[in-house]
Amino acid sequence: MSKPRVELRQHMDLGLILSTFFEFIKYNLKAYANVFMRYNGIFIIVLLGISYMLVSGFFGMAAAAQNFESSQAETMTSTAVMGLGAMALLIVFILVAALNYSLSSVFLISYVNNDDPTVEIDPKMVWKKTVDSLGKIIVFILLLILIYIGYFVVSIILAIIPIVGAIAQYVLNFAMAAWMGIAFMVMLNEGKSVGDSFGEAWKLMTKNFWKCVGVNFIVGVVFGILFLFVLSVPSLLIGVWTWHAVDVGDDVLTSVAYKLVYTVVLCGLLVGSAFGQSLSQFGNGVLYYSLNEDKYNKHLRAKIEQIGRE
Repeated sequence: MSKPRVELRQHMDLGLILSTFFEFIKYNLKAYANVFMRYNGIFIIVLLGISYMLVSGFFGMAAAAQNFESSQAETMTSTAVMGLGAMALLIVFILVAALNYSLSSVFLISYVNNDDPTVEIDPKMVWKKTVDSLGKIIVFILLLILIYIGYFVVSIILAIIPIVGAIAQYVLNFAMAAWMGIAFMVMLNEGKSVGDSFGEAWKLMTKNFWKCVGVNFIVGVVFGILFLFVLSVPSLLIGVWTWHAVDVGDDVLTSVAYKLVYTVVLCGLLVGSAFGQSLSQFGNGVLYYSLNEDKYNKHLRAKIEQIGRE
């Protein structure tokens, strides 16, 4: 039985954008998860190693704090391991985010451009289109880093202002997420340069500011609640297990078994976070197609022309 096609190129208000987004996720989650797992394998292995560094460093620092006889060298080693792990995590997470934003955007574009809804999206085709756009993606990331430096400065200024500043900071955050997500879609779907993509996305975002903020706010809240729910299960189990271990006198901080368990759980949370971030780009993708259709009516015109030919 073929899955129903979800039409993204249509005029939509905020509610319809959100319902279309969740409907798209419903019918395409399995297919995208296949793409995600296929091309994130090496990063998952790297994240597993980084997780072990973070857990080992944290356990080492905690053990040194409990044992006053620990040498300064042991404490410094644990701190260094944790610090290196944190820096490696930052670098790898930027690469993972770039990869998965690209995969989810290309997946969405391939879905829209696929005229036959019975044909599944080919992961190899998604990967090829992503690699073909690698140069633009790198430039996009570099420019994005500069933009976020300015955003960070503005956020610090807003943080000084009580209440109003905090609200403005949240609004700015969701607006930035919409701007970046739409610009990424413009770049990959329309083939524009990075600068032109940011310019086009800025026009679409500012003209529909509260719709863009609303979509990213609601998607962020829903995904945040789901992530906390998923996080609560392993956290509860590990918490009870650790409490029992401490209660019976096990040395948790020096146990290899406990390090491995915490490493696997931390890695799972990092991978889950990356997957959730890539899914959130679908929200901006649906938003892009809706705003683009509002402005240009390309799909509506094509349908009218097709009816006229028939």
